[in-house]
Amino acid sequence: MISTLLTIFAGQSADHAEVKEVVDRAILPLMREQKIPGMAVGVTMRGKRYFFNYGVASKETKRPVDSDTLFEIGSISKTFTATMASYAQITGKLAWSDRVSKYIPELRGSSFDQVRLVNLATHTAGGLPLQVPSEIHSIPQFMDYLRHWKPASAPGATRAYSNISIGLLGWCTANRMGQSFEQLADRKLFSALGMKGSFIHVPTGQMRRYAQGYTGKDMPVRMTFGILASEAYGIKSSSADLIRFIEANLQAKAGKGSLEQAIRDTHTAYFTSGELTQDLIWEQYPYPVSLKRLLAGNSANMIMEPNAANELSPPLPPETEVLINKTGSTSGFGSYVAFIPSRQLGIVILANKNYPIPARVKVAFAVLSRLDNPLQSKG
Repeated sequence: MISTLLTIFAGQSADHAEVKEVVDRAILPLMREQKIPGMAVGVTMRGKRYFFNYGVASKETKRPVDSDTLFEIGSISKTFTATMASYAQITGKLAWSDRVSKYIPELRGSSFDQVRLVNLATHTAGGLPLQVPSEIHSIPQFMDYLRHWKPASAPGATRAYSNISIGLLGWCTANRMGQSFEQLADRKLFSALGMKGSFIHVPTGQMRRYAQGYTGKDMPVRMTFGILASEAYGIKSSSADLIRFIEANLQAKAGKGSLEQAIRDTHTAYFTSGELTQDLIWEQYPYPVSLKRLLAGNSANMIMEPNAANELSPPLPPETEVLINKTGSTSGFGSYVAFIPSRQLGIVILANKNYPIPARVKVAFAVLSRLDNPLQSKG
């Protein structure tokens, strides 16, 4: 194993068996401990892709997981929404400094006259709830709720993780681009990135690829659509497609086309909060990073509670010596992605069970720490 690590760190290609040994060592115990039916893992390292599949997509059919199996990716969907909004900004359709009510006329005269689009993309609107309230079942009801919403703090003062926040950003973007959000995702992102097997609404002909999800208590479940689902947590994707997205993030450089620039700009840092630096939905840490810090940044406190935010003025341009990550969950699925631009190293971990986020972070850290030596120098 030592010689393998030295070979990888020296920049030479690792063979599939070497990477498999590293991934198996982390994933197989996790599956046993959490009783996860199936998992798909993708690793990209200096442009070379590795895929590892475990278990079954459904306990009933026993169909094995493969790299094209569709998983609900939950809030990783938000990074696509941020990318689409960044593309709209690059192409002059909107500006991060604009107020939300400029693009949603129903909200003019409300608190959203003071909330900027960048606040929506960084969870700093002033305390928007995590979820749309359960008593709201229609768009008119939702608009009425938003018109009467009062922030708990000034925009930019606190970070409160929110599906509503990113959902509204998706609405603003779709309004300015003149298409539905679902059309934008399919035509402007999935197609352009070669993600031909990713969907918000899975077509009938692709349902056989759609894994069955399981709750923490092993009950079968799949997500149901509600208000803002498409924009906040609705994408279904595979390890093969998501590794393309991670590579697009790793390779995005200034001076390329509009989409590449939009992807790169989502790595701009706008706020700090707790242990994390908040980019456009992506969450960033100085590299190398300790496991303790990653766990703190991905903790329940950072998801469920408001935390003080400090605005970076001016925002920090994209950096390479960072680890960038995002978790995603639905009732029956758990996912995690992380990448390190300076090392051209990234990982996708998908499971058809909702299992604890700390366990996801730990296994990803274990894999990355064995594929890149600097991570081993910290806790």
